[in-house]
Amino acid sequence: MTLAALTITKAMMATNSLIMPLASAADRVVGPRGCMLTFHRAAPAADWDKLPNRDFYIDLDFLDRFLGYVRARGWDVVTVTDALRRTADADDRSRYVNFSIDDCYRDTYEQVVPLFRRHNVPVTLYVTTGIPDGTLPLWAAGLEDALLHRERVVVGGEILTLATSDERRAAFARIASAWDGPEAGDRYAAFCAANGIDGAEMHWKHAISWSMLEELATDPLIEIGAHTVTHARISALGQDEALTELAQSRRRLRERLGIAAEHFAFPYGRAADCGPRDFALARQAGFASAATTSKGLVRPGQDVLSLPRNTMNGAHRHVALMEMHLKGISGIAAKVIGRV
Repeated sequence: MTLAALTITKAMMATNSLIMPLASAADRVVGPRGCMLTFHRAAPAADWDKLPNRDFYIDLDFLDRFLGYVRARGWDVVTVTDALRRTADADDRSRYVNFSIDDCYRDTYEQVVPLFRRHNVPVTLYVTTGIPDGTLPLWAAGLEDALLHRERVVVGGEILTLATSDERRAAFARIASAWDGPEAGDRYAAFCAANGIDGAEMHWKHAISWSMLEELATDPLIEIGAHTVTHARISALGQDEALTELAQSRRRLRERLGIAAEHFAFPYGRAADCGPRDFALARQAGFASAATTSKGLVRPGQDVLSLPRNTMNGAHRHVALMEMHLKGISGIAAKVIGRV
């Protein structure tokens, strides 16, 4: 599909007048099913528009409205544990949604969980344990923070002047693309040194802590699962190293929180990022389920070690687009254009 065609398709998907009548008709045909939705960070609408990496966030105000919408439409909001129970029941006729947050940052604790509590519905947190341990450099968060709050930064000896939100977004996209990879942590450390940034202070400005997670682990609305130690792309690792990432993240959650951590989500999560070998490793590590980011719906008999999840990001500010996920249309479209 060409870029122009993809742009047109996205515009059509975001048009309520086009999608909503189709979604209502499709609902009668699609019938009972589960829809798993995931995101990373959230920000209020007033802040979302100016964020340098805004597509990594969901608009918190829209999430509030959407939670009300799915409940008003008769969807059950469930944990992964409950979703597995329903997939195992061939006679289950329910429609249900699971919301999960990958990585987990400070805003998970401060903004997202309180919103789910206000709606009295559960949410699943897939924790990358290197974040609360302070061992995983949050270079993207730190870079974004610097670009958002400074008028100029030094990158690789070059001084960048930042005057507008568009300039900040362009700078983030260019720098993040250049840094992405195994050297990102070292490049970020050099960036912090060049710009007088305290890396540890910046980390805890954005990271979720174990004390926060200890509190959340006692909340019956909060389900906590694992998301590796270092946010590694599991398919890129050797078998022993991959198994260590899975098993150690589960072990660390059990050590710190006293929970079983029965569920796992693969970082990145597309077909190139996790496959049959990795699903088998998730079972070997003792997980009851493993989630991907391949779009689609959950049906009775679903393979619980390759659960489909639909990613929500900054573009998801329209109920019409979310209906594409709820009806499974986005999953079909993803397969057609090869985005699996």
